[in-house]
Amino acid sequence: MDIAKKFKETVTSVLPVVVIVFILHATVAPLGLPVLLSFFVGCALLILGLTLFLLGVDIGIIPLGEHFGVALTNRRNVVLLLGVAFLIGFIVTAAEPAVRVLTAQVNLIDSSVSRAVLLVVIAAGVGLFMAIGLARIILAIPLKWLFVCGYLCVFALVVFTPRLFTGIAFDAGGATTGAVTVPFIMSFGIGVSSAGRRKAAEDGDATDNSFGLTGVASIGPISAVLLYGIVRSSARLAATPVAAALSSGAGLLRFASLLPGVLYDSLSSIGPLFVLFVIAQLLLLKMPPVQVRRIVIGFIYAYIGLVLFMLGVNGGFMEAGDLIGRQLGSAAAHGGGWWVVLLIAVGCVLGAVVVCAEPSVWVLTDQVELISGGTIRRWLMVLFLAGGSGLSIGLSMVRAVYGFNVLYMLIPGYVLALALSFFCPPLFTGIAFDSGGVASGMITTTFILSFTLGAAAEGPGGATDPFGAVALVAMVPLIAIQVLGLLYSSSRKKQEHA
Repeated sequence: MDIAKKFKETVTSVLPVVVIVFILHATVAPLGLPVLLSFFVGCALLILGLTLFLLGVDIGIIPLGEHFGVALTNRRNVVLLLGVAFLIGFIVTAAEPAVRVLTAQVNLIDSSVSRAVLLVVIAAGVGLFMAIGLARIILAIPLKWLFVCGYLCVFALVVFTPRLFTGIAFDAGGATTGAVTVPFIMSFGIGVSSAGRRKAAEDGDATDNSFGLTGVASIGPISAVLLYGIVRSSARLAATPVAAALSSGAGLLRFASLLPGVLYDSLSSIGPLFVLFVIAQLLLLKMPPVQVRRIVIGFIYAYIGLVLFMLGVNGGFMEAGDLIGRQLGSAAAHGGGWWVVLLIAVGCVLGAVVVCAEPSVWVLTDQVELISGGTIRRWLMVLFLAGGSGLSIGLSMVRAVYGFNVLYMLIPGYVLALALSFFCPPLFTGIAFDSGGVASGMITTTFILSFTLGAAAEGPGGATDPFGAVALVAMVPLIAIQVLGLLYSSSRKKQEHA
């Protein structure tokens, strides 16, 4: 258990945001002493909580996913495999901190949208498409065709969905690929494909299906929320303006008042997954006591970490992002000119810095460099992802000023990503769609989302259509990694020709 390494990764993720907030506080967006102190305390809790949470995921949740995949595949019962896959996808998504943060933000925008109902809708979408993704592995359906059919259905639903829910739906697709969902679903998929790969090798048709399951699963929440928006639109068509600022006025006492609710929410998040583990251990897994003990310890770490993380996020971290966004958005609305430029520039810098600071981005780039045999350098990937993410948040600030539809960016982006899948090596396509949530990590779904919502609340153009920032950031890897896959393929062909 390398807790020092996890702590270093988390500090590296949060520290750039702290520096930027302090600079903005000292120059153009003063927060006031109570909010600033709450922000620093929230950052400390977030760092400690995320460290423990990620450690628990590594030692408990990821191994559990691999054991699940192997054990279910060895049973050779397709109905059981797909049914449990749906259940796992549902429970793991309900435990995802980023999803809970998103549902809370949506409830602030429109109080008539129940957090619990939206959470169930998102989780059900992930579960359904996780089962579909496993069926694809079993039936050996090419990954690119599943993505094409899935996103064609998504954009068909968009036509009938209220504009507010369009942004929420695509943000949900990015938020679900977070710290719990991605490791568990990927480990589950690896377990299934590794068990199935032995039979495929015996038949002379071995393929690597380890990647792609997370990308398929992320289509589910987009489709589910779009359908939910269509159902709600029959009773309520109008978008609701952004709600009041994220401020309790209680200063540091806010953390104590939030603790009981956070304890309950975290238990309801992690508890069902632990119950599933206990039932599976008794009926299916039959792991030795040493492994069981390790997984239980992992769950304990994950629960304590989730409590501290949610306490820090709700107690001060998101409030600072919201307030800075509101101040800059208001200045852009009333002052125009260089204030608009400053708002867009701050968005670009935040987007680029956050991606560079995400530990999962460095893990992904290291994997791609290894797969490509060093042909694709990790610094090139990081540069590409940082530039794309910065552009995404910058465009979100442009939307806050001018209020255009997020689909004007999402549709061309996904069309390009799907077109690239027909020319890119299949392995890179799977990695690209799996990594859609890599760039839209914890910091994006907390601070960056609060910042963009705050800017939309006070900006002249985005108040009734504030969501979409997470979706734009999540779309960047789909294009970036496939472009780099084409470069890798071209380089290999030249080497073989030479």
